Amino acid sequence: MKVGFVNIFGRPNAGKSTLLNALMGEKLAIVSPKVQTTRHRIKAILTDKNYQVIISDTPGIIEPRYKLHEKMMLAVKSALEDADVALLLVDVNENWEECHTIFSALKLNVPAIIVINKIDLAAPEKIKEAVAYFEKQPYCKSTLTISASSGINIRKFLQPVLALLPEGEPYYSGDDISDLPTKFFVSELIREKIYELSQDEIPYHTAVLVREFKEKTTLVKIVADIIVHRETQKVILIGEKGSMIKKIGTAARKDIEDFLQQKVFLELFVKVKPKWRESDLQLKEYGY
Repeated sequence: MKVGFVNIFGRPNAGKSTLLNALMGEKLAIVSPKVQTTRHRIKAILTDKNYQVIISDTPGIIEPRYKLHEKMMLAVKSALEDADVALLLVDVNENWEECHTIFSALKLNVPAIIVINKIDLAAPEKIKEAVAYFEKQPYCKSTLTISASSGINIRKFLQPVLALLPEGEPYYSGDDISDLPTKFFVSELIREKIYELSQDEIPYHTAVLVREFKEKTTLVKIVADIIVHRETQKVILIGEKGSMIKKIGTAARKDIEDFLQQKVFLELFVKVKPKWRESDLQLKEYGY
C-alpha cells in the first residue's frame, strides 16, 4: 500500500485550497480571492484500498509582519519537515521567477512535482513555456498542468504522486477525512463569510473562536466570537441595525448545515481584542 504525506506549497492565491478541495471532493479549506485566507495547515486524508495519501494545504508563503504571520510560516515549516512529496503550486499567470526563488529557498529534501494551475486562463503557448521553465529547475521531478477550479481527474493527478510514495501501513484508520476537529471547520466557514461579505481591510484583522458546540436532538447549537482589534471594525461587522452580522450568520449557517448535514442554530458575537495578532496568549486561544 502506498502511504505518505503530500504537502502543497505556493504563493498566496496560487489556488492551494481549491486544489485540496478538488482532490478530496469535499470542501475542507475555505477559498477566497483575498490573500492570506489559509492560516493553518489543513491535513486531508485520502484513503483507497491501494493507498493512503495525507494531503496538506499550507498557508501561502509570505514575509511575516505579525506574530500571526510567524505562526502561519511555522505551519509551512512543519509541512516541510514531514513531507514525502512536495507539490509546488504555480498560477500559470504569475511571475515564474519569483515562484522559483521561493521554491529554491525551501531547500527541499524530497521529490517535488510542479503543479501549474489555472491553465483555463492561459494560452497553450504560455502553458508550454511554464512547463519548460520549471522542468529545467533542479528541484523539479515532474510537472502537472491543471485547472483546480474546473475539476481534476484524480486518478490521473495521483498517478505520478503515488509513484514517489513509499510502501507502508496506513497512518489513519476509519473513514476520517481530516485530523482536525469539527469546531475548526465551523470557525473557518464563518471566517470565509467575513472574507466574502465585509470590506477589504476587515478579514485580515479577524479571528473566529467557537465558544459553544452542542449537539441537541434536532439541531446543533453553535456560539462563536468574531475577534477584531479595533472598535471601528466591530461597527462595520455588526452593520446598521445588525444587518452585516445577520448576513454573515445566515450565509455561514447554510454552509455549516451542508458540512454537518444537520440543522444549526448559530449565534455570533463581535469582540474587540486590541493587537490580538501580536499576542502569543490570544493566538494560542484562537487556535494558532
